Amino acid sequence: MQPVTLACATLNQTPLDWKGNRARIEAAIAEARTAGVQFLCFPELTIPGYGCEDAFLSLSLPRQAMDVLRSLRPLTKDIAVAVGLPVRHENALYNGVALLADGAIAGIVAKQFLAGEGVHYEPRWFRPWPAGRSDRIDVDGQAVPMGDLFFDLRGIRIGFEICEDAWVARRPGIALAENGVDILANPSASHFSFGKHETRKSFVVDASRAFAATCMYANLVGNEAGRIVYDGGAMIASAGQLLAEGRRFRFVDHELLIADVDVELTRMAGARKPSPAGDAVRIRPVPVDAPFMDRPAGRPVRAVTQPVMPKEEEFARAVSLGLFDYLRKSRSRGFVLSLSGGADSAAVAVLIRLMAQWAVRDLGLRGLRDKLPHVPLASERPEDITGALLTCVYQSTRNSGDVTREAAGALARELGAEFFFWDVDELVNRYTKMVEGSLGRRLDWGADDVALQNIQARVRSPGVWMLANVKGALLLSTSNRSEAAVGYATMDGDTSGGLAPIAGIDKAWLLTWLAHMETEGLPEVGNIPVLTAITAQRPTAELRPGASKQTDEDDLMPYTVLSRIEQLAIRDRKDPVTVYERLLADDVAPSAQLKTWVARFFTLWSRNQWKRERYAPSFHLDDRNVDPKTWCRFPILSGGFAEELDELMKR
Repeated sequence: MQPVTLACATLNQTPLDWKGNRARIEAAIAEARTAGVQFLCFPELTIPGYGCEDAFLSLSLPRQAMDVLRSLRPLTKDIAVAVGLPVRHENALYNGVALLADGAIAGIVAKQFLAGEGVHYEPRWFRPWPAGRSDRIDVDGQAVPMGDLFFDLRGIRIGFEICEDAWVARRPGIALAENGVDILANPSASHFSFGKHETRKSFVVDASRAFAATCMYANLVGNEAGRIVYDGGAMIASAGQLLAEGRRFRFVDHELLIADVDVELTRMAGARKPSPAGDAVRIRPVPVDAPFMDRPAGRPVRAVTQPVMPKEEEFARAVSLGLFDYLRKSRSRGFVLSLSGGADSAAVAVLIRLMAQWAVRDLGLRGLRDKLPHVPLASERPEDITGALLTCVYQSTRNSGDVTREAAGALARELGAEFFFWDVDELVNRYTKMVEGSLGRRLDWGADDVALQNIQARVRSPGVWMLANVKGALLLSTSNRSEAAVGYATMDGDTSGGLAPIAGIDKAWLLTWLAHMETEGLPEVGNIPVLTAITAQRPTAELRPGASKQTDEDDLMPYTVLSRIEQLAIRDRKDPVTVYERLLADDVAPSAQLKTWVARFFTLWSRNQWKRERYAPSFHLDDRNVDPKTWCRFPILSGGFAEELDELMKR
C-alpha cells in the first residue's frame, strides 16, 4: 500500500465573515491540491468561524454555512477535505465536520462532547450527538449520512474527534480504534493558554500510540473574535511518533502542515495490541469511492518539530498576534497609549513593537500593507512601523515624578513610537475647585484621599480618547490582573480603552517579564536595555503628593503575595481561614500581617466585582483568571465574606 499524503490546515478566520472565510478555505484547498495532498483537515467550525456566539441560534447561520459547503464541492475533485460547520437536524443544532470527497458530500460527523467551561459555551448553542447513533440528512435531495461515522476511502479508514471529544475519558477515538480506523483527525478550535500546547502534543502522540493510528490535529490561529487567541500548532503523529509539528502564532491567513504516512505500519502496530474486551461499539462505516487515494504520495516538504516555547515568549507572541488581529479586524488605524513610565504601559508598548517585528517577518511590507490598507506604511523597519501604529502620551500632574516622565520618553524613542507630553494639572485643579465650590469646603488628603487620587486618573481619559478618535485609533487600557482582582484602578480613568491586552497577567509576573526583556530578550528580537529605567522603580500610581512616597504594594500588599492569595482564593476556591493557614504554613509573613492582607484581598475582591464587569475586553491567556466573561463569575452584590473574615480575625 502506498503512503498517504495528509495535511492539516491552520486558518485565521473571523466570525460571520462569509466571503473572507470561504476565500481562505479555498486558498488552502488549492495549495493542498498542488502539493499532492490526498486528505486535508480544517479546524473546527471553519466555515462560519468558531466565535459566532448567539448568532449560532439564528436559523439563517446554518443555512449560510451549508451554502458555503455546497460551493466548496467542485474544489474537492481528486482530494478529500474535512471542513467544520454547524448543522441543523431535526430542530437541533450540531457542531459538525463534513467530509467532501471527489466533488461530493460523503457524510457529516457530529460532535459528542461539548466544551462548556471558561471561554467555551457550546452547550448554549449545540446539542451533543449520542455515541453510536447514525442518521441521514437531506442535502439538495441527497440523503447524506450524519452522526457517529467513519469513512472508508478505498480501504483507508478515516474517523473524527472534534476538539473536546479528545479531552474526555470515554473519547470517541476508543470506539473508532476498535473499528480499525487508520487515521483519526481532530478538527479543533483550541484556545491558547500558557503551557497548553505541550499538553495537546502529548494527547496527539499518546493517542496515536494507544490507538495504533495516525492522529491529525488542526487548529485555528490568531485573534478570531476578540478575547481568545489561537496559537495554531498543527500536528501529525503516527504510532507514537510525532511526524510533523506546525509553527505557532503566525500572522499569515493560512498554513499547511503536510506529511506522508504509511498506513501499513500503524496496522502492524495495531495487530500486536490485545483485542478489546467484549463486543466493540459498532460505528457506521461510510464507503467513499476515492480513486485519488490510489495515486502515489506526493513529495511534500516535511515540517520539523518545534522547540518548547518558554512562557516569556508564549506571552509575547500571543498578545502581539492578538493585538495585530484586533487592530486589523476592528479596522483601526493604530493604537493610542497613556505611557506613564510604569511597568504596565511599558509592557504594552513593548508588545506593540514586538507585534511590528513579527508581523513584518511573517508578511513582509507588501503583506502588511494588504492587511492594513488604511494605515500608511512606508518602510519595513520595525521602528518605522511602530511609529506609524503607536502614539504614546505622558500626562503629568503635580504628583508626577521626573523619573517616570524621562523613562516614558526614553522608551517611546527607543521603540520608535510617536510621543506627546501633556500637563493636565490645570484640568485637575478646575474639577477640584468646582466640587469645592459646590460643597462649600476645601478637599484635603485626610478626608478625601480616594477622590483626589481618582480625579487625576479620570482627567487623563478625555484627552487620550479624543486623540484616539481623531486618529481613528484604538485606545488601549493598561489594567493588569492583580489590579482587576482588588479593584486597584480608577473606572473611566486608567481603565479607559477599547482593549486591555495585559488584563490577564498578574503584576508580579509582568515585572519579571519586563526584567527578562531588559536583559535577555527573545529570539530574533533581542533585548531592550532602556527598560532599566522602568524595572528599577517600585510600581506607583503617582497620585498622592510626592512626600507620601506612594507605592502600589504599600497600598495593597506585595504583588507576589497578592498573586498567591488570588490563586488560593479564586482559582482553588479556598475560604479566608484556609488561605491564611496555607500562607502561614509557607512562612510568607508574620501572622498579624497575613490576616491583614488576606482580609484586604477578600474585602476588595467582593467590593469590586462591578469593576471587573466593566473592564475593556482582555485576551484570555490563563484558564484560571479573574475575567467574568471568560472564567470567574462572582455576584456584584454580596455579603463580602463578612462572617468568614470575622472568624479569621479571631484566630
